[in-house]
Amino acid sequence: MSALNPTAVKRWIALEMKRLREAAGYDRAAAAERIGKATTVIAHIETARNLPAPADLEVLLTFYGVPDRADFFRDMTRRAKRGRDWWIKFNRAVPEWFTLYLGLETGAARINTVDLVALPGLFQTRDYARAIMREGRKWSSEAELDAMVDLRMARQEILDRPDDAPQIWSILDESVLRRQIGGPAVMREQLQHLIDLSERPKIDIQVLPFTAGAHGASDGMFVILTYPPEFDGDPGTVYVENRREGLYYESAAALLDFRNTFERLQVQAEKPERSRELIHYLAKELDVH
Repeated sequence: MSALNPTAVKRWIALEMKRLREAAGYDRAAAAERIGKATTVIAHIETARNLPAPADLEVLLTFYGVPDRADFFRDMTRRAKRGRDWWIKFNRAVPEWFTLYLGLETGAARINTVDLVALPGLFQTRDYARAIMREGRKWSSEAELDAMVDLRMARQEILDRPDDAPQIWSILDESVLRRQIGGPAVMREQLQHLIDLSERPKIDIQVLPFTAGAHGASDGMFVILTYPPEFDGDPGTVYVENRREGLYYESAAALLDFRNTFERLQVQAEKPERSRELIHYLAKELDVH
C-alpha cells in the first residue's frame, strides 16, 4: 500500500466507520453513548474531521459486530497519522476544495476520465498547462502561476510509480485535440506526448469523434476514482470540477449513473488504436502548418 496517503486513508476510515454503524442498525447517538462521548465525536469521525481514538475504535468495532477488524483499523489509523501528504509544499497554491482530490487521485488504483474541454491534468505538458492556466483565471503574480503549473506536473509522478501506477482510461472529445492551446508548437508537443502515453500498458486513450453525435456527458469533465483492495467496501468517488469548486459524489446511485455514462461513451468513442492514429494525424497536420 505504498501509494496510500494520509488524506485517502483518513477518508476511507470515515466512510467505513459510517458504513459499519449503519449496517449494525445504530444511529450516531447510540454509538456516542456506547463510548460515553458527545454525538459530535462520532460525526467528526464519520466526516474525516478527526481520527477515532484507539480505545474508542475498539469499543465501536465491537459494538458494530466486527471486533476482528480492530487490528486492521489500528494499522490504517497509524497510516493516516504517519507522514505528510506530498502536496504540502505547494499548499499556498492549492485551493482548499482541491486537497481532497489530490489525496484520492494519489491513492487510486484506477482512474477513468472524461474530458470535453481540455486535456486531463495528468496528461498535460508543462507548456500546455501554463497556456491553459494563464487564460483560465487572473493570477496575482507569475510566481503563483508557476506554483500551480509545478503542482500539476508533480501530480503526474503517479504515472511513473514502478509497482503501483494507476490504470487510466481516458475519453477525450475530438475538440480537445483540435483546439490549439498555446499555439501550434505547444499543441504539437502535447499531441506527441499523448501518443507516447497511449503506448504505455496501463494507459488507454479514446477519442470521442465529432461524428459520434449527441452523448450523455454534458458536464465538461468528470473523473471516476476506484481504490485498491485494501480499501475494503469503498464504493469509489466521482469528481466533477467547475471554475469555482470541485464536487465529490460517493453514493451508490451517483456512481452507477456516472459509470453507465462512461461505458456508453466507451462504445461511442473510437477504439484506442484508432484513437492513436487520429492523434498522429492531427499532429502531422500541425507539422504542415
